Amino acid sequence: MYSVLIVDDEEPVLDSFAFMLDGKIPDFNLAGKARSGYEAIKLLYELKPDVVFMDIQMPGLDGLDTIEEVHEKFSETIFILSTAFERFDLACRAIPLGVHAFLVKPVTKQMFHETLTSVAELLDLRKKKQQQKIGSNKDEVLFQQYMSSEIWKEQSDEQWNYWRHTLSIDSNYGQVCLINLDSENENRFNLLKEKLSKKNRFFFSEYLNFGLFLFPGDIPSSTLKLAISTALAETVSHEEACCVGFGPLEEGPRLYLSCIAALEDIRSKKSTIQDKISSRLKIIQIRRKIGLADARELHALFDSWWQEVFSFYSFSIGKAKMVSFFTLLVDDVCGCYQPQGEEEEPFDPAVEIFELADMNEWKDWSRSAFARLCNIAERRKTSALPIPLIKALSFIEGNFEKQIQLSDAAESASISSAYLSKLFASHIDSSFVDYLTRQRIEKAVSLMNTGGLSVKDIAFRTGYQDPNYFSKIFKKIMGVSPTKYLQGVSNE
Repeated sequence: MYSVLIVDDEEPVLDSFAFMLDGKIPDFNLAGKARSGYEAIKLLYELKPDVVFMDIQMPGLDGLDTIEEVHEKFSETIFILSTAFERFDLACRAIPLGVHAFLVKPVTKQMFHETLTSVAELLDLRKKKQQQKIGSNKDEVLFQQYMSSEIWKEQSDEQWNYWRHTLSIDSNYGQVCLINLDSENENRFNLLKEKLSKKNRFFFSEYLNFGLFLFPGDIPSSTLKLAISTALAETVSHEEACCVGFGPLEEGPRLYLSCIAALEDIRSKKSTIQDKISSRLKIIQIRRKIGLADARELHALFDSWWQEVFSFYSFSIGKAKMVSFFTLLVDDVCGCYQPQGEEEEPFDPAVEIFELADMNEWKDWSRSAFARLCNIAERRKTSALPIPLIKALSFIEGNFEKQIQLSDAAESASISSAYLSKLFASHIDSSFVDYLTRQRIEKAVSLMNTGGLSVKDIAFRTGYQDPNYFSKIFKKIMGVSPTKYLQGVSNE
């Protein structure tokens, strides 16, 4: 069943569309009605409809401006425009926004039904392709299940024989190697895998923020270590920090011992200073961006952070850290721990997190819990933040490396500097300068982790013309000077 939102400032049109839709067209149901662009945005976040009938001519935020505001976040939503006049200029504006159809009022019952029929065909085709993709990925799903979960457990001979046969593992022995590459590149392990595959057979998967390599066969540990160190030297640049953990050779049912030993080995080698600063920065970013940033960006940032935590700490200590984090996040989103807070917490982080038994349970719980908090924050902040402030924040995030002023951000939002300053103070409890500074320092840390740049270069790339002033601001926010931070990166 597909859901439909109807947006029009004329009540008779809302009633007419609702009447033609409600219970009369198979596979579609009425999700809600909105009478303005601002109300439509609010309901889009709350209802997440599959289809939206959008009137163009509405007071305030018109239909095309509304679609433009939400286009990136709701790229899969099908928008159908309706207007009293057929105008070429409106059609030209609608095409880049991916509008599905353009209806001229009055919309007849036949026109309405034919449009939804074409929409149903498109939605059914999307669903079919998704199902085909799921089916074709069945083998990959089994492989990932073994590498992310089963290999970390002690197995019976029967269980091991099942996985050995399913994955075509050609030996009853194997050993595990975990590799950490400090790079933001999603394909950071590709060159290494290509180099190793020329002389070695292995199975690869990403575990936490590591590359997990399973080498089947009775390979001498010294031979394997030489092969990996050689491959790393030829594929990883000097600017990238790298850390390797090795597990011993084990029989198939006991490969979990090799996994645990490799994890303990890599934990003992990693630097604690950079991990702590990186973790702190990501917590700050998540708390500041929740409800404002793109959902994919937030979830990627959250996944990156908790993977770092669990790769460095044991599962029990990692869970304790997650309790602290989720308690902070619940308070940020709901304000339920504030003296004046009246709202109850949506869930108790301590109770729910400490009951989790392993990483698989953590993944399932955390994704659901984080998504729930993101949705709450998104609904509140989107409905609470004025559109001009959202535009100004977007301008800052895209131009923080330049010498921008409050007036530049205000101009991008078509408001006065004084009004924008008030919006910052009343809606996000920050000044323009403080918000801009946080953006710049976050980028500076990212550049430092990449390596290869001096403090002076980093200062210039993040909008600071005076490296000494940059160093002062960096130390004030991060608790360590940029020079000391860079020394920690180079020593990893």
